[in-house]
Amino acid sequence: MDKIDHHRRKWLAIGGATLGLVLIPDVVLAAPTKTSTTKSKSQVRTRTLLVKNINTNETIKSTYFNGKSYDKKELARLNHIFRDRRTNQVITIDPKLYDKLYYLQKQFGNKELELICGYRSVNSNNQMRASKRGVAKHSYHTLGQAADIRIVGVPLKTLRDAALKMKSGGVGYYPSSNFVHVDTGPVRNW
Repeated sequence: MDKIDHHRRKWLAIGGATLGLVLIPDVVLAAPTKTSTTKSKSQVRTRTLLVKNINTNETIKSTYFNGKSYDKKELARLNHIFRDRRTNQVITIDPKLYDKLYYLQKQFGNKELELICGYRSVNSNNQMRASKRGVAKHSYHTLGQAADIRIVGVPLKTLRDAALKMKSGGVGYYPSSNFVHVDTGPVRNW
């Protein structure tokens, strides 16, 4: 017994390793398949907005984000709805604003979002400042980063609270004018 049979030990080690592999569950040994590493179509998160501009009476349903990127044609359609109603000027609206509106709308069952005001040219903004209180001199509306909205069937206070919980951008509450202001500027509220 003083001699060690190295050849026999080698075969015992190989047999033990083989037995161990046989006992490991198939799940551990399974190679990832194409379906397990890629998202199915149902998992792709598209973003769709349903918006009615109450000043022009135009309505749009737009899937502006396809799950991977923004759709330029759909963004252009939304930009048109968000145009300055006084001058008909269209600019590029901040896509983050559309995302913010999408997430708000989604919280309330994708009900129609009513747009009171989107983009405002500097001239339109100055005209409003001359005739109304509370219009900011350097409004985010003039940058394409703000919208005054309400959602059909959702109490204004509830909409405001949901916007505040997002903790992104500005939120203004205007119950006497029946809208909530949201923007993509710094976090603040009034």
